[in-house]
Amino acid sequence: MTFPVTRLRRSRKNEALRRLVRETRLAPASLVYPLFVCPGKGVRKEIVSMPGVFNLSVDEALKEAHEAKSLGLGGIILFGLPESKDEQATGAWMDDGIVQQATRAIKKDVKDLVVIADVCLCEYMSHGHCGVVKKSGDQYEILNDPSLEILAKTSVSLAKAGVDIIAPSDMMDGRVAAIREGLDSAGMTNTPILSYAAKFASGFYGPFREAADSAPQFGDRRSYQMDGANRREAMREIAADIEEGADMIMVKPAMPYLDVIAEARQRFDLPLAAYQVSGEYAMLQAAIRNGWLEKERVMMESLLSIRRAGADIILTYFAKEAARLIS
Repeated sequence: MTFPVTRLRRSRKNEALRRLVRETRLAPASLVYPLFVCPGKGVRKEIVSMPGVFNLSVDEALKEAHEAKSLGLGGIILFGLPESKDEQATGAWMDDGIVQQATRAIKKDVKDLVVIADVCLCEYMSHGHCGVVKKSGDQYEILNDPSLEILAKTSVSLAKAGVDIIAPSDMMDGRVAAIREGLDSAGMTNTPILSYAAKFASGFYGPFREAADSAPQFGDRRSYQMDGANRREAMREIAADIEEGADMIMVKPAMPYLDVIAEARQRFDLPLAAYQVSGEYAMLQAAIRNGWLEKERVMMESLLSIRRAGADIILTYFAKEAARLIS
């Protein structure tokens, strides 16, 4: 007697068949490209730890926005490098702040491209923390509620400049509610909030801190960013942000927290984003440049893993290169 054998390999024998039965697919429209905007003109300064990523003046950021649109990307997210920093994060909320300038230029010249603004204070604070600091000698405390006021004020300023989506990444308690109230009071009721709802205190942020010049001058961010061991707490963080009015949620970093992304996808119905952060990008690029990994394969495999885990939107420095391969 012979028994039927399931021949799973039959559908793998050539690329056409593999493509036909593929379960997880990437699209350029699901990718968001981060841009670091700085003062000046004609500035395109490569970030040493992030090959292919640059600090860009507004005119150069505008060129990147045009390319993002032509590639069909889902959008861009802007981070700012101000001319000066202080202890009230003035550069974050002033009308002529660097992200506000870039937003106005992009929205004027590039039609129908989604512009997201990261809302955090670390790039704008002289001490590099994500909130207002009360310091006494060697002791310091990140003050939650005074930080909320600045975050809300920043969000209103960015929305008025034309930002499509406000994305708070500070991890202060109650920030989504404070930002929602600020936007609504300013008549910006239709501006959605993409909350970095589960942002972990990660060692994978190092290259970003070079790019955004945002490393803390003392201490670290573990008192407000999440402990990487806590998945259940991440679900509580996400639920709290949704209750406060978040329209979309994010997990950051992505690849070390695929289990968190997967559980968030199962539990919550909102659009779910994941950020493939600077350290993930730099790690892959280093191996690629040493000839240890094939660039296109590992780039796409890493993005597929994030999409397969359940992310609808992926913020990635590979966005442009991946979009070219997909299309």
